[in-house]
Amino acid sequence: MLRHGAWILYIVTAVLLLPKPALPAEPYWPDSLIIGTAAPGGTYAVYGERLASILTRELGIPVSARHTDGPNENIALLEAGEIQLAFVTLGVALQAWNGTGAWTGGKPFRTMRAIFPMYDSPFQFVVPQASDIQSVAQLSGKRVGVGPQGGTTSTYVPSLFRTLKIDAALSTGDWLDLVSQVQARSADALVVAAGAPFPSLLELERKDKVRFLPLTDKQVLDLRLAMPELGASVIASGTYASMQTKYQTVGLFNFAVARQDLPEDLVYAIVEVVFANQESLIEAHPAAAGTIPANFTRNTFLPFHSGSSRWYHKTAPGLGQGE
Repeated sequence: MLRHGAWILYIVTAVLLLPKPALPAEPYWPDSLIIGTAAPGGTYAVYGERLASILTRELGIPVSARHTDGPNENIALLEAGEIQLAFVTLGVALQAWNGTGAWTGGKPFRTMRAIFPMYDSPFQFVVPQASDIQSVAQLSGKRVGVGPQGGTTSTYVPSLFRTLKIDAALSTGDWLDLVSQVQARSADALVVAAGAPFPSLLELERKDKVRFLPLTDKQVLDLRLAMPELGASVIASGTYASMQTKYQTVGLFNFAVARQDLPEDLVYAIVEVVFANQESLIEAHPAAAGTIPANFTRNTFLPFHSGSSRWYHKTAPGLGQGE
């Protein structure tokens, strides 16, 4: 009899200790969520996989990360209803909102709503250490990999290079393929706009010594005057093994966005879960150190989803921004 009672107690205790979602799914929430990230080998992909895992555990609904070509495709997929959450750089989001980017065909994309800040994406100009290229200006006439078609880098580099009067042959494609091209010397350089350290650049560093080409003060000024959405960015020394001093460049801030029609309390819960689990995101990628509530002010044009706006109003009264 005692054995039987002990067994019952064991079962009850085990059931009570089973992990439970912190925020049980409401019946009117979607059955699942998909986050649009970017190509494998990049910061978005790493950050997105960890975020999907956290949200699945905490929300009580399955959340998956979808590999895409980056912000351009993410915004189009969000508009079409194929995904419900997405990562964007604010520069690409600005082009989409106003329909000014060539990739938009002149059509504004206005289904997205900002939900939480992610991190800064500095532009990183990289060559093999043995290369005779010593400055960004010397990329003229060279073969430069800029990532997947539709990503932030491939969208922005043509404008950056026009502003700096650099005439280079740009190659698009998967980051891991472009890294292989640099190793094989069939490409001369890479330009990456992403949270540092960028996984594919770390992979390149493990196989080949590299050098980062900094922008001059004048180049930073010229770029920010031409494209006001760019901010001054600095990557700390030691972020990469080959980066022995701080790295001066320009960058774009990243935000997570959601479809406008997602339930308000679901988006509120997402924001709550993200900030409560920032340490786990940082474990996945150090760039998540920028995923803090105070950085919501980096977004100056996208309307916030009503759910995220409610969260900011509650947490920091007077600072939230509505639709």
